[in-house]
Amino acid sequence: MSDYQINTKCVQGGYTPGNGEPRQIPIVQSTTFKYATSEDMGKLFDLEASGYFYTRLQNPTNDYVAAKICELEGGTAAMLTSSGQAANFYAIFNIANCGDHIVASSTIYGGTYNLFHVTMRKMGIDFTFVEPDCSDEELEAAFRPNTKAVFGETIANPALTVLDIQRFAKAAHAHGVPLIMDNTFATPVNCRPFEWGCDIVTHSTTKYMDGHGAAVGGAIVDSGNFDWMAHAEKFPGLTTPDDSYHGITYAEKFGQAGAFITKCTAQLMRDFGSIQSPQNAFLLNLGLESLHVRMARHCENGLAVARFLKDHPKVSFVTYPGLEGDKYYEVAKKYMPNGTCGVVSFGVKGGRKAAETFMKHLKLAAIETHVADARTCCLHPASATHRQMNDQELAAAGITPDLVRMSCGIEDAADLIADIEQALEAV
Repeated sequence: MSDYQINTKCVQGGYTPGNGEPRQIPIVQSTTFKYATSEDMGKLFDLEASGYFYTRLQNPTNDYVAAKICELEGGTAAMLTSSGQAANFYAIFNIANCGDHIVASSTIYGGTYNLFHVTMRKMGIDFTFVEPDCSDEELEAAFRPNTKAVFGETIANPALTVLDIQRFAKAAHAHGVPLIMDNTFATPVNCRPFEWGCDIVTHSTTKYMDGHGAAVGGAIVDSGNFDWMAHAEKFPGLTTPDDSYHGITYAEKFGQAGAFITKCTAQLMRDFGSIQSPQNAFLLNLGLESLHVRMARHCENGLAVARFLKDHPKVSFVTYPGLEGDKYYEVAKKYMPNGTCGVVSFGVKGGRKAAETFMKHLKLAAIETHVADARTCCLHPASATHRQMNDQELAAAGITPDLVRMSCGIEDAADLIADIEQALEAV
């Protein structure tokens, strides 16, 4: 559906039924698939034929939905994972091994930061975190001979910094490595990172893509633009024979368009098994069908709430990249001219206690460890998603003790503002 607009792709991308076939994507709720001969199945295990043999690796329902997300992002190949965390782990581990190094933005989501800073460091992969607004000299100094990728978020959660995609892509490519971007908050409806030089995109599909708090999931999309063979010495997993698949060299056999996702599926999904269930993929697709409609409303409500908070005497600061005068307003306009997201971060005067009092008095907005949902929800990151960080790490991530992250849903903006106003009165 490459000739269609993104709104149409949200509704009909990824799956086109044939004559007499189901109009909605079928849920293939099966762990395994039958074949007539061992030779037929053997071709699948050797990656000599396409098909399905065990849902831990691939499933038709998942592939339909992955194909839709691939179309939305403008990529060449995609896969679903069990969560956004799994997607980010796979995207890095697919090209980085023990002894390698990654450059990452310091303002990324706390769970991702912990994955990188603690868990993956235990696996021997080192990370250097740089501020999204660092100078060119500071960014250049972060690279090492063993650097394998640069990682960032289009809109950081919950700091709401907007990464200058072109600048980070240019730096990554100058060192012969890909730029990996988590596009969860902006979604492909509002931002298309591949058009600005990004090479690989990840998503927590649990958020706006699902949009209803129904199913946890993740996705990885490859642009097909990064030339692995041109930097063969940096990426032996893609450019040298894989003994676990009879000596297949992914970059040679599947080319730029398919090498990354094929290796990620055939090797990492095979060994780690973080598959998204077909039922969850089906629910995700239902959310995707209305993504383009919902994102417009999320952005409309987010901007209305941000404008209200900006002038409130009990609010110490407001961060929303779609708000005129915001630090990231201009860069957001460049990469996301149609809107950013529905998430607003702000400080309540009085510090941590005041922020907690405010949240306690909310009636419409719910306190949840969730974000980017049709229903408005909020969180105190320093007490929840970023609880594992010390004060210095919180500051580097753009988190203050009084910060509240409010995810504006698709309710009426007047009701959201009234709820916020009465809760602030209690502070």
